Amino acid sequence: MFGAVANVPTNSPHLRKSGSRPVFSDPGSGELGSGAEEGFLHSVEVDEMKGASAPLSTAAIMPSPIFLWRFKVLLFFIWGFSCCKIGWDSVMRMSVDLRDLFLYEAFLYYNPLLLVTMMVWLWGVNLWIFAQSSVNYAKIFDLDQSHLTHREIWKCATWMTIIVPTSMTAYLYLYSHGEVSLAASQPVLLYTAIALVLIFPFDIFYLSSRYFLLKTLWRIVLPLQAITFSDFFLADILTSMAKVFSDLERSVCRMLHRQVATIAWFEADSVCGSHSVAIPLVLVLPYLFRFFQCLRQYKDTGEKTTLLNALKYSTAVPVIFLSALKYHVFPDRWTSIYRPLWLLSSVLNSLYSFYWDVTRDWDLSAFTRIFKFSKPSIMSNLLYGRRWVYFWVIGSNLVLRCTWTYKLSAHLRHNYLTVFTIIALEIFRRFQWVFFRVENEWNKMNSKSNIQLSMSDTSEEDKLLGSNEHNV
Repeated sequence: MFGAVANVPTNSPHLRKSGSRPVFSDPGSGELGSGAEEGFLHSVEVDEMKGASAPLSTAAIMPSPIFLWRFKVLLFFIWGFSCCKIGWDSVMRMSVDLRDLFLYEAFLYYNPLLLVTMMVWLWGVNLWIFAQSSVNYAKIFDLDQSHLTHREIWKCATWMTIIVPTSMTAYLYLYSHGEVSLAASQPVLLYTAIALVLIFPFDIFYLSSRYFLLKTLWRIVLPLQAITFSDFFLADILTSMAKVFSDLERSVCRMLHRQVATIAWFEADSVCGSHSVAIPLVLVLPYLFRFFQCLRQYKDTGEKTTLLNALKYSTAVPVIFLSALKYHVFPDRWTSIYRPLWLLSSVLNSLYSFYWDVTRDWDLSAFTRIFKFSKPSIMSNLLYGRRWVYFWVIGSNLVLRCTWTYKLSAHLRHNYLTVFTIIALEIFRRFQWVFFRVENEWNKMNSKSNIQLSMSDTSEEDKLLGSNEHNV
């Protein structure tokens, strides 16, 4: 501090800060007057104390990020416990005869959205792993600069995790307390809000990402142009969500026919009943979309493997429609003819799909390159080069491919808890599938770029040799 005073230039007539008094007694003399030195030193000390105390006071006022994170997690668990407690008490208020029918209907409205929420959470994990590894997923999916990161995906999943169970809890509570009309409005409001958010045309709620999703869905429904990786990748995911779309169709059907919070829908001959023809039609749509995509790829590229891939998706059609025949033929005819055919088609679909996953989508020969991380992390230490990872993925994929047939079968859907578990397991299988499929595509892109670079280098060398020979 005193060194700063000693270095004060003597030719400065004034040393004055804005709004402060002069510290020199005689302007132009360059000497500190009586008491001026103390005033000068006091002003410097005050300034230093202010400068030092301002960050400290700000830091003392602002809570730490860890504290805020823990506080949010605590609120989340309190909210989750409250929803479970209110929902359980509401269900216990009902009679035993009505309880199972009511829970079946409640699951029908809300389990599709809960499963979609689960898919969004796992997609965020996929992106987080890719961000830690050497896989450039933005380049693979041809995403722009404003694409959603894993943090933004998780933020969307958090809001979905809050909103969907809250609406379900309100539905259970209102119905159990006799407010049937208010209870019936809960799923209607939720579905309407989600639809409006998806098509909202203004630049909020991630407009570019919503537009990219809707545009890709439109290209899947009408494959009138060349198929991109994003097109058939999302279409493959939709095949895992076939049962979700079937339940969505039944839910919307009940809303349109004002059958929400009633048990009239349970009748077999009702418009939205369990024997409706629309159920197998909606189940088969994702497979038909993927089938026509493969035909379009064959038209554009001429590769015969795309026809074999189309054949794979076509094997799901007999599984769905042979199962649906149980409600439209005599029982003995179903047992003697259609049930054996259904079992045969189920085994064929499961084994064909498993074979294609391992040999085509994943490229088993490239498994040693899976999870190649660009920097050390927990996942790289756990997964890279671990043989058990590949055994687990192959074995679980085979088992879950077989159980997935259970979901495709329309006559095996009345045990809603079992079906919900199988769909959740299928979503987890698809979550594993994403890692290997995207990694394999990234390896293909790198190999193509290396081949192009080598070809360009070879052509340049040939040109140089040709020019040298011409000069000679």
